[in-house]
Amino acid sequence: MTDSSSWDWSIGKRQIADITQWKETFGYVEEPYVSPDGEKIAAIIKTEDMEFSVCENGNAWENAFDKVWFLRYSPDNRLTGIVSDTAEWTLAVEGEAWENKYDFAWNTIFGRDGKSMLLMTQADGEYSVLINDVPWEETFPYMTNLAGNADATRAAAVAQTIRFSEGDIFAFQKGCYTVAVDGKVWDTNFVNVYEPVFSADSAHVAAQVRTSLYDYTIVVDGEPWPAVWPWVWKAAFSPADGSVTAPVKTPEGWTLARDGHVFWGQRFAQLWHHVYSPNGMSIAAIVAPKYGHWTVAIDGNAWKKTFNDLVTDLVLSPSGRRAACAGKENDRYTIAVDGTPWPFHCDMAWEPVFSPDEQHVAAKIEKDGQFTVAVDGKPMKAQFKNLWNPVFSPDGEKIMIRAIEGSGDKETYVRQVLPLTEILG
Repeated sequence: MTDSSSWDWSIGKRQIADITQWKETFGYVEEPYVSPDGEKIAAIIKTEDMEFSVCENGNAWENAFDKVWFLRYSPDNRLTGIVSDTAEWTLAVEGEAWENKYDFAWNTIFGRDGKSMLLMTQADGEYSVLINDVPWEETFPYMTNLAGNADATRAAAVAQTIRFSEGDIFAFQKGCYTVAVDGKVWDTNFVNVYEPVFSADSAHVAAQVRTSLYDYTIVVDGEPWPAVWPWVWKAAFSPADGSVTAPVKTPEGWTLARDGHVFWGQRFAQLWHHVYSPNGMSIAAIVAPKYGHWTVAIDGNAWKKTFNDLVTDLVLSPSGRRAACAGKENDRYTIAVDGTPWPFHCDMAWEPVFSPDEQHVAAKIEKDGQFTVAVDGKPMKAQFKNLWNPVFSPDGEKIMIRAIEGSGDKETYVRQVLPLTEILG
């Protein structure tokens, strides 16, 4: 989790960058990205020499590249981008490229404090992983579903261990895939493997697997659960005791299983995206009590309110006592908190954010092409051309707005800190 205690939480608005000037200077400017603390904004640009670089707060990186993509800020506010130099790809951090280069690289993953970074690589038809510019010794004919532990000091991915031609269905059905953890593969292969995930202590890895054409289960550290089902979804580790849970499809409907055994008594038309509270004492999931009706279930008990289009972006409060999500009904979005939707609808709503004291919920919303922030169901009066997710101060009494203001071709990035009372009254 990002530590925001050292950020500037002084009340007021500051202009950080004039985006309009960037476009006049460089001509070609891609989508901007903003740092977690709101102090920096950056975008990929094209130089006069037809090379690519990055402009941050109006200043271009000294180095230019054949191509730059996947521009992202780390949790500790460092700017990164995947770059190509003479057709070789790697990660650049604050404009400086790592030494190891590949035919291609993608999917940067950050540790929770931003100090460690990893990404997947491919060279000469072989796939591997690069962690802080240190490559795995092992390579594989194919890899996907890269995952990191909380600190991004360890990595796991689905790896192909047996080579076979695209048409060799018999070799495929015998199982050619497993999980590679820090480059070391599990002993058993499977027909398919999906979405590895690390435990909270980084000591264990679980993944969904397909053991035959018709059977699915969860594997933990290479050991399959004792039961199989017609389908399973992504597994999760309990922060409390390290047990593993996953949604599974039973003849009566979808439910949650733990360590290979069903433990939620309720059944649903669908159940997925389950999340734990930080203390591991509560589990929330997106469920459909019946076909076409979506809501949230807490420890198996569904909210009464349902949405007929979708529910997404489920989050739990720091203690796990409260839950919020975005819901869509009749092509219109809102935010629901503890089962109660906010009293308005909009064209789009993003992942809700709880204040540290759990007393407030904020979310970015869009209506009629304009963006704003709503807190506890009350939208701000100000509207913006673009906006990033709001951030609460550590004491929960202020909120940071990171937004682009302007009209027509004019665009200015501003960072504003407001007391919640200014929005809530």
